[in-house]
Amino acid sequence: METITALLTDQHNICDVLFAQTEQAVAAQDWALATAHFNAFHSATADHFNREEQVLFPAFESFTGNSQGPTSVMRFEHTQMRELFDELKNALNQQDSDEYLGLSENFLMLIRQHNAKEEQILYPMTDRILNHQRAELLDHLK
Repeated sequence: METITALLTDQHNICDVLFAQTEQAVAAQDWALATAHFNAFHSATADHFNREEQVLFPAFESFTGNSQGPTSVMRFEHTQMRELFDELKNALNQQDSDEYLGLSENFLMLIRQHNAKEEQILYPMTDRILNHQRAELLDHLK
């Protein structure tokens, strides 16, 4: 049986690979490849955030009656990462590898902590409490 945890963790892993590929291309100063990887990474991550914010979080909040708990924290962290996306994109456009790699360290720290909270707490909780909606949620999250 597929779970929300497994599906969304797989999405995290895909984003992680794209992020690492971008860093490698920036370190090699292969700007065309770095831009291509960054665009794929940004698109995949933005899509993932949107699915959580439009599907998962509202379902969780509706069931629990709480919009100021873990989903509020996750939305705040999404906002922080979206701001870092803009800074990363600017450094990439300027072909400034030092700036990009410095910002990517901050982004990596933030996203690792964020993903750990989702994968270890929020997603398993969602699998438990929204078990009756799992199939429908999975369809919308894919």
